[in-house]
Amino acid sequence: MAALAWLLIPFMAAVGAGLWGSWANRTRRARSDGPELIGYARFREAMERPRPSEEELRP
Repeated sequence: MAALAWLLIPFMAAVGAGLWGSWANRTRRARSDGPELIGYARFREAMERPRPSEEELRP
């Protein structure tokens, strides 16, 4: 009987993890990837721009 009690601990942890995972993922379906993709596009544009020379940076 004691062995069954010890097996109950990981079982409850797995059930709890499953419930938390489904709760944490509930907003992902409603939210699109739009803001992340826009930010990534801005990052790529900034990285593709040529670097200014040091003469251009001097006042």
